Amino acid sequence: MSGASQMSACPACVAAPAAEAIAARNVKDASIMLSLPGIHCAACISAVERALNAEPGVTAARVNLTLKRASIKAEPEVTPARLINLLARVGYEAHELDAGMLGSTETDRRGRALLTRLAVAGFAMMNVMLLSVAVWSGATEATRDLFHWISAAIALPTIAFSAQPFFTSAWGALRVRRLNMDVPISLAIILAAGMSVYETMQSGEHAYFDAALSLTFFLLAGRYLDHRTRSIARSAAEELTALEVPRALRASGETVAVAELAVGDLVRVLPGARVPVDGVVLDGESEIDRSLLTGESLPVAARASTAVSAGEVNLTGALVVRVSAAGKDTSLHRMADLVAMAETSRNRYTSLADKAARIYAPVVHLLAFAAFGGWLWASGDVRLALNIAVAVLIITCPCALGLAVPAVTTAASGRLFRAGMLIKSATALERLAEVDTVVFDKTGTLTRGRPELTNLADFSDEDLSVAAAIAAGSAHPLAQSLVEAIRAAAIEPVGLSDLREVPGHGVEGRWQGMAVRLGRAEWLGAQAVSTTATYLKIGDREPLAFRFADSLREGAAEVVAALHKQRKDVVLLSGDAPEAVADIARRVGIEAWEAQMLPADKAARIAVLAKAGRRVLMVGDGLNDTAALASAHVSISPASALEAARVVSDIVLLGSSLAPIAEAIAVAKSATLRIKENFAIAALYNLIAIPVALAGFATPLAAALAMSGSSISVSLNALRLTRR
Repeated sequence: MSGASQMSACPACVAAPAAEAIAARNVKDASIMLSLPGIHCAACISAVERALNAEPGVTAARVNLTLKRASIKAEPEVTPARLINLLARVGYEAHELDAGMLGSTETDRRGRALLTRLAVAGFAMMNVMLLSVAVWSGATEATRDLFHWISAAIALPTIAFSAQPFFTSAWGALRVRRLNMDVPISLAIILAAGMSVYETMQSGEHAYFDAALSLTFFLLAGRYLDHRTRSIARSAAEELTALEVPRALRASGETVAVAELAVGDLVRVLPGARVPVDGVVLDGESEIDRSLLTGESLPVAARASTAVSAGEVNLTGALVVRVSAAGKDTSLHRMADLVAMAETSRNRYTSLADKAARIYAPVVHLLAFAAFGGWLWASGDVRLALNIAVAVLIITCPCALGLAVPAVTTAASGRLFRAGMLIKSATALERLAEVDTVVFDKTGTLTRGRPELTNLADFSDEDLSVAAAIAAGSAHPLAQSLVEAIRAAAIEPVGLSDLREVPGHGVEGRWQGMAVRLGRAEWLGAQAVSTTATYLKIGDREPLAFRFADSLREGAAEVVAALHKQRKDVVLLSGDAPEAVADIARRVGIEAWEAQMLPADKAARIAVLAKAGRRVLMVGDGLNDTAALASAHVSISPASALEAARVVSDIVLLGSSLAPIAEAIAVAKSATLRIKENFAIAALYNLIAIPVALAGFATPLAAALAMSGSSISVSLNALRLTRR
């Protein structure tokens, strides 16, 4: 097959780790882990597990929907290739992961722990408030003391359990001699509880266990909302590393771990298998799918002296490759390192709440300390001074500040989810609001990544019948698209004989005594056209060129127009040939574009933009985009993207249309404005409440109620985002 342009998707996704059959037979470990990027619901889980468990030799199969992985226990003769082909037959894309390279990712233990603590705090708060009603209603002396002690028995264990996230964070900050928002929070909870115990022991009229529990409950609610906005399950660099082939087949037939290979060794790469090393082809002819690393989805010919890289997919014939780099020295592993570095750099971004906390925490402590010292000097009453100091700490407790960001983020995330976008990062909206430049990948992002026949009407029914018959003998993307287009035209294929695939060239057979070939122009002696094409030659007739073009993704032109309207600079970066990139750029309205870019080139281009002060949004879908996605100020991937690209992205586009991207930027700007408004609400509340507390007019309970009121105000302001 031949073409002047390349497209990026998916022989690698489906065939990626396929056909390592011989290699797997000699490996004792029968645990197989498959990535399932296409599953999305309970029905998918059931269908995959049912298919796997019904396969002879499989002893157990479990699917994790969160991680989109299947863990399979099987007899040694069951190979990953066999299971991948099985799942392909039932409609699920799968590829093998190296379980040893993946960290022990926890599903969501922290989220469940926060939810449990929130539930316990809420239950205890309601019970203590019921007891407080009796005290407020006039219970005195022994009855009042009994209710206070019962409240203490409920509140103290609850605080010790539920407030642990704040205590742990505060202690971690104090150990390194710094302050964070959890320091005043922890101090307020501890002092409110401690003061209440002291009042109870002294048969005092007031105890503030309900205030301490209310404080804990509201703050845990904010913390849980914040956690719910974070759904990054694992590092994209880790995911990339897991895609490296764990074993290789030596030319002698021996299967070894890739780590045991040395430069100069010879390995055999079977048809359908991923190349395990960087190297040079010594023997054999085939076609290589390079979409994993470069975005070129149309395969390229591979023969003696052709350089190949780890992660590429061998499609047709067996190859013998001399190793030039293996393991950590391969191009795929270098890409993983590049992603890891980019992720680390982007994680230095500080949220607005963190910036506010740096100023807020020391001010709160100074106010409380001043209140205690001032009232102790004025009254000489330690008990009164401590009560007022506790009230100041509670009334200034950054509950509204703690809710300001997660309440807005949750409201914005809900709105964008309904529009077809999933927010994964806690700071994604803040960063998205700052974007001034949008960079798109081409294949699989602006386009569907599937070649479509454009000149069907140029051929007779007989030519199309022959083309359909011979194309059916090839797994090449252009051949498959040709078959689909002819089938859609209701044209039946003819009967061919002696059908065989010639690795690196195309397919040939015989029809009515004539030789028939479908494949590359040079193989058929045809004059190559300037667009993506495959060629048909029947007997001595002139070769026919079937031309293909990639179709635009839904909403591609619309989103570019909307971004221009928002005064954003739009750039197209692709690993494809210049002709194909220029064509797509013209069709969607992008003036700035660059072609034939490797993964490192894309990341470097974004780094140049960042150095020039640009805030870049990167939109991409492939492994070749992961480094660029990680290094951008903020990133978006379609749901159809390869799993590693989705993992590294801040936002996932759930639908097929790109149109919601422009809305997401508008919502992000509005969300940032709401966050700043919430900070203003919190500041105004403090300007009013702090003088009241400092003057001694607020008990700790009244302070807790006032604090709750500010939190509700912040939440109501955040809900304005849900309106279009």
